[in-house]
Amino acid sequence: MLLSALVVGVVGAFLIHQTRDGLLKNRVDAVVQEAEGETETARENLAAASGLEVDASAQQQALVEPIIARGSTRGFAVVLSPPVSDGVRLADGGAKFTEGLNLASVPEKLQARFDAVSATAWTYTDIRTSEEVTGLPEGPGVVVASQVRLPADNNTYTLYYLYPLDEQQRTLALVSRAMLVAGVPLLLLVAGLTWLVTRQVVTPIRMARRVAERLAAGQLQERMRVTGEDDLARLATSFNQMASNLQKQIRQLEELSRLQRRFVSDVSHELRTPITTVRMASDVIHDARPFLDPVTGRAAELLQKELDRFETLLADLLEISRFDAGAAVLEPEDVNLVDVARRVVDMTSALAAQRDIRVVVRDPGVPCVAEADVRRVERIVRNLVTNAIDHAESRDVEIFVGADRQSAAIAVRDHGIGLGPGESAMVFNRFWRADPARARTSGGTGLGLSISLEDTHLHGGWLQAWGRPGEGAQFRLTLPRHLATQLRHSPLPLVPDDARETA
Repeated sequence: MLLSALVVGVVGAFLIHQTRDGLLKNRVDAVVQEAEGETETARENLAAASGLEVDASAQQQALVEPIIARGSTRGFAVVLSPPVSDGVRLADGGAKFTEGLNLASVPEKLQARFDAVSATAWTYTDIRTSEEVTGLPEGPGVVVASQVRLPADNNTYTLYYLYPLDEQQRTLALVSRAMLVAGVPLLLLVAGLTWLVTRQVVTPIRMARRVAERLAAGQLQERMRVTGEDDLARLATSFNQMASNLQKQIRQLEELSRLQRRFVSDVSHELRTPITTVRMASDVIHDARPFLDPVTGRAAELLQKELDRFETLLADLLEISRFDAGAAVLEPEDVNLVDVARRVVDMTSALAAQRDIRVVVRDPGVPCVAEADVRRVERIVRNLVTNAIDHAESRDVEIFVGADRQSAAIAVRDHGIGLGPGESAMVFNRFWRADPARARTSGGTGLGLSISLEDTHLHGGWLQAWGRPGEGAQFRLTLPRHLATQLRHSPLPLVPDDARETA
């Protein structure tokens, strides 16, 4: 609408400008020709006058009165100036002119030009009258000046012809009104067409947006209504086909995922029976080591160790299958994270001593209590501490505990090999390792951090990781003080204080 209004305005202004220029040009050509004709007639009358006429005033009167009379009938005014050689202006007196005309209507610049003998000239002016003058309206006009010589005194006089432009003004106003009357309906027509086209185009797009939002919300049965055979109808048909294909593929993926989860759960349950039998046999062999040769005794130890790891892997797989099936539930109670950290240190003390690593708890000296499932929280912290010991490279592991009014947190810091760029997000993937060639010396299954992340999400908390190659890593667990409370910040920093400058 704005662009259409601008175009109509520019075109209208251009047409009005062209019309005005054309009207003025035609008017100027006509009045100049008429003025020159009047002057030429006056010259012929003066040439035919008796050479014995010496009364200059009478000759001036005889010169100007017929022109004034014709001007009153034709709609123009006349001014006869004093002799040019006198160097006086019209306002100084001595001029003969149409009755009621204000001599200020003749511009000073034009008068100055005719202080000497000059050819016919014209200019625009503003005609003013001192009283009502029949046939001579006030307003814009054209003044034409030409000179004649009087035989009586042999002096040159200037004749000023003033022609009003009221007719051209009325014509231009009529054209302007016509442009306005034509432009307003045109803009209304453009507005109506714009509204109609926009409605025809935008309404299907809005419908497609609403359908897409419902599809994104999981309502896979939503489809667009197809009407007509235009491009928008074909777009709606293509959209519906795309939605149908997506629904089909999503259902296939859901079914495949469901089968995979069921397969893992069934296999894990089914393996428990043979594992129990193998465990019983392994225990008998392991207890009989003193009576076996060294090679067989060592094999019994390896069998016992790997069976322990296999049972842990089965337990982790069962836990993962519960998370995938949405069957995991919390048993919340008030948990002091300082006590959890100390219990986990006691549980992992043997592994830390084996690695010659010291695990230190940095507690704030006050209880850090949160509403949580203590079994799951201990499993999270144990996985973090075990993972830190496994990658600490014989350096100390620190456990920081903190709390505020809304949240409580535990951060586990090691100074080992660290994490590379982008690995802080991948570290929670199942069976992921930064270095595939690195052995799981602590006996981990590769599912610990994945289970920890699921346990954290079950509490509505955060489990985040930071690391730099050669500077170690830090894992931070943040839990809300009360379940169903949305976390907004953590009382402990994710980036360690000793690594802030390099981070």
